[in-house]
Amino acid sequence: METKFGFTKMSISEFENYISNLRIGRTVLTIQQHHTYSPSYIHFKGNNHFELQKGMKEYHVNHNGWMDIGQHFTTFPDGTIMTGRNIENSPACIVGNNANSVCIENLGNFDKGADEMNQLQKDAIVKMTAALCKKFNLAANTDKIVYHHWFDLSSGARNNGTKNNKSCPGTNFFGGNKVEDCKNIFLPLVHSLLNTDSPNPLTVPIVKYVSVTANSLNVREGAGNNFSIVSDRNPVEQGGILRVFGEKDGWLKISSSAEHWVYGRFTNIVKHVIVSADVLNVRTGPSKDFPKTASLHKGQEVFITDEINGWCKISMEDRWVKMSYLDFKTN
Repeated sequence: METKFGFTKMSISEFENYISNLRIGRTVLTIQQHHTYSPSYIHFKGNNHFELQKGMKEYHVNHNGWMDIGQHFTTFPDGTIMTGRNIENSPACIVGNNANSVCIENLGNFDKGADEMNQLQKDAIVKMTAALCKKFNLAANTDKIVYHHWFDLSSGARNNGTKNNKSCPGTNFFGGNKVEDCKNIFLPLVHSLLNTDSPNPLTVPIVKYVSVTANSLNVREGAGNNFSIVSDRNPVEQGGILRVFGEKDGWLKISSSAEHWVYGRFTNIVKHVIVSADVLNVRTGPSKDFPKTASLHKGQEVFITDEINGWCKISMEDRWVKMSYLDFKTN
C-alpha cells in the first residue's frame, strides 16, 4: 500500500484484506458502478495514480462545490485501487440515490469506440465488487449492484436508461450498460467469486436501525463516555444509518462482533422498508399536492425518518412517499 494526498493505493489482494477488516458504521445497501469518462486511458501514464485522483478531487470540490471527491474508490487500468471519500459519508454520484451506497469510479471512457478495458482492470472490478458484496452482505443482483445509466440525470428516478440518462459506466462496460447486460455478463462474473448468490443471515439479530443526528458521532469501546474512542474506525457522520445489536444505559452497540458503542442521545430510530409498488413517486412534502421530485422502483430498500398522515419521509431532506406502497421489514 502507498498513501499520498490523503489517498491510499493498493492491489486487489490488498483491497480484499483492507475491506474485510475495515470497521464501518454506516449501513450500505447498494454498490454503484461508474466510469470517469475523463480522465481516460490516454491520461494514465502508469505512475500518476495519485495525481489523477487529486485532480478529480479538486474538480469535484472547486467546480461542483462538493465537500470532497465524489467516489469512495477508483480502479485504474493497471488493476490498482485507490481510496477516495471517507466511506462513512454518502457519495456524490447519482442524484437522489447516494444514501446507503458505495460508489466505484472506474478510470476510463468505456463507451463503444473509446477505451477498451484491459483484463487487469476487469479482474479488479469484479473482485472488488464481490468483496464489497461479502462485506455488506449484499446479494449480487441489479437491485444491489447498479449502473449510473439506469437513473434519470435530473430526478434520480430509476428508468433503466430510457430517458435523460448518462451512458456511465459506458456503453461497452462489460459488454454494455443496460440492465440485461449487467445480468447476463457482469453479475455472473461476480457470482463466480461468491459462495452463494444470496446474503448470509446475520448470526446476531439486529435490534433496530437508527440515524445519526450529530455532525460526527464517536464510537467508543464500551457503553459510556469513560470508555476510549475506538482506534480502528472513523466517527459516524450525520445521516448515517446504523444497525443496532444491543442497548445499555442509553448507549447502542453497533457491531455484531466487537464492543463498539455510540451514545443513543445523538440518534433517531428509523424504520427499514421495501417498496412494493412497481413505481413509487417521491414528493417534496407529505401529500399529492407537493411536486414529484423522483421515483423509486419495486424492491428498493429505504429508511423512514418520519411519518405524517399516511406519508413517510425517507431522508433528512424533504423526500416523501405514500406509506401504503411500502412493506415494513422486521430487521
